[in-house]
Parts: sequence; structure tokens; C-alpha cells
Amino acid sequence: MEPPLGDPSSPFRAIRAIDYTVIFVRDMVAMRRFYEEVLAFPVLRELSANWIEYGLGPNTLALAKPGRTATDAPVPHRSASLQLAFKVSAAEVDACADELARHSVALLSPPTNQSFGHRTLFFRDPDGNLLEVYAEI
Repeated sequence: MEPPLGDPSSPFRAIRAIDYTVIFVRDMVAMRRFYEEVLAFPVLRELSANWIEYGLGPNTLALAKPGRTATDAPVPHRSASLQLAFKVSAAEVDACADELARHSVALLSPPTNQSFGHRTLFFRDPDGNLLEVYAEI
């Protein structure tokens, strides 16, 4: 048996979950439309025109214009800076694909049963981030 990694006395060992995830956006209008109208994520709160939060179960997904917490240059347009995976039931993977098609969102791959036991669907948000809807099968 291998010993646990990391310093057991580190205060970071107290972290048990990701509380919120921030996507730094290039086009806030397009990203809000996508996350609110296409994905139908409920707005949790809007701290400013440059910071919008969505409630997803116990987690928060925030859209933010760079500058408040980071001043990094944005990645090139249509380049993924992150991948988000959203878990649903197997039937809902197909329903999500149909809903994306209804909104004219291009699929990178249609619903597919993977050899590792997931049914997956891949697409991009308006800033080019890779999004996945999946179910365990």
C-alpha cells in the first residue's frame, strides 16, 4: 500500500469540495444567453454586470469578466480553457442533445456510449469552452 500523498499536517487537507467554479468570459452577453437560455441554469445572484452566479445543486458556477480576481490575458478565441462535465440520467443525455439542436448548438460528438461506462455528449459554449453532459451506464 502506498503512503498518502501530501503533507498530512497541511491546512489544505481540510478542503472537501469545490465550492464554486469561475469561467472568465470574453463575451458576457453571449455567455449569459447560452447558460441562461440554452442550458437553462438558474441565476443564483448577479453581483455586477461582470459577475453572474448560477446555482447547480450544492455548487455555484460563476461567469466573470477578468479583472476582479485575475488579470490574465484570455486564451485565443475558440480555444478551450476548461472542460465542465454535467451529470444527468442516460435518457437525459439524449434529451439534452435534442435541446441543443433546437438552439442550433453544434455538437462535437452526439450521444455516445463509451467503453468506460459513460454515455457522453460534447459541445462548446460561445467562448469555446468544452462542455460535457454524461450519464453512468
